[in-house]
Amino acid sequence: MSDNDKSYKKVDNFYKEEKSHASFGHSVAIPFLSGVIGAVLVVGTCFCVPQIRDNLFKTEVATTTNAGTNSSSSANQNLNVVSLSNYEDTSIGVANKVLPSIVGIEIKYSVNSIFGQSGSAEASGSGIIISEDGYILTNNHVVSTSSDNSFYQITQATQINVYLYNDSTAYPATIVGQDELTDIAVIKIDKTGLTPAELGDSDSVQVGAFAMAVGNPLGMQSSITCGNISAVNRELTDSDGKTGTYIQTDAAINSGNSGGALVNSKGQVIGINTLKLSATGVEGMGFAIPINSVKDIYSQLIQYNKVKRPYIGLTGRDVDEQTAKYYNIPEGIYVVSVESFSPAEKAGFKIGDVITQIDGKDVKNMDELNEIKFQHNIGDTITLKIIRDGQEMDLSLTLAEQP
Repeated sequence: MSDNDKSYKKVDNFYKEEKSHASFGHSVAIPFLSGVIGAVLVVGTCFCVPQIRDNLFKTEVATTTNAGTNSSSSANQNLNVVSLSNYEDTSIGVANKVLPSIVGIEIKYSVNSIFGQSGSAEASGSGIIISEDGYILTNNHVVSTSSDNSFYQITQATQINVYLYNDSTAYPATIVGQDELTDIAVIKIDKTGLTPAELGDSDSVQVGAFAMAVGNPLGMQSSITCGNISAVNRELTDSDGKTGTYIQTDAAINSGNSGGALVNSKGQVIGINTLKLSATGVEGMGFAIPINSVKDIYSQLIQYNKVKRPYIGLTGRDVDEQTAKYYNIPEGIYVVSVESFSPAEKAGFKIGDVITQIDGKDVKNMDELNEIKFQHNIGDTITLKIIRDGQEMDLSLTLAEQP
């Protein structure tokens, strides 16, 4: 017998020895009765304690529900169908709510060429009804397109027609007010009983939220595209050199969508479609002006036909860190010119001053200066810290209305 055989037998005998020494009462009866008695005590105790009893039933219900959910793949497929159906219902509901408040705009311009010939050109855009009696919000560049090149000049719009939802009538419109700085304009048609759009809160917009762009792309009136909010507070500089803060969306925005609405899942307008990036390899990058930044603008355009803004009366050039080191001057805003009879002249500003602070806040460029300035009202007094000939001083200035 080999060592392996001996080893095997020892192990085998170990298990057999345990079994052979146990009688029926020890091996079966006593353990069985003990288990029954223990189970009765445990269950009885649990049912006497309400919290334990409730948790047992909750666990059983949850287990049963999960088992039913996982019992077949068809159940999961049905859940997906319900989810898509909810998305579809949202899109349809939003479209039905907002479409009656969006208009198509057609504009005619006069064109003069260098050869003495004159003609006309046409363009299209979109607008948002903001009152029952015919006031319509749109982009300024929709109704105020002007362009010059070596051969021709396009002037201001000579005719503006508005087309309402499911209405082929051309309603003549007049320009109420325009604001080039924010690219906002208000026009009006002679009609009542319109459906004004519900305005939302653009400050509460979150990345990933549902978004629908509504407008008149390429003259195809009452078109919608759906997507999501891609980003908020996106700073961009447009082709005219104006910098603004926008909501970014991947809902398709095309030529003619300008002035139309970007709306949320409640059908509320959260932005005015204004810009898109167009280049090889670029897709789904559109931008809208947040509606909260527009409410005061269009109110002033309706009331005053213009936007009243605080005015300083100087022009400046940004001095960055590299320029400051090269010319041995501080970072800030180098005053290039001071307008006659302006608040800046009255305050004592001179060409060559470098503005470094406004009301105790550091400023390094004109955008920062204007941002702080527009937070004040006409008639407010502000304090600007400047450097003149190496000396630091404060100048107080009372903001006037911009001419």
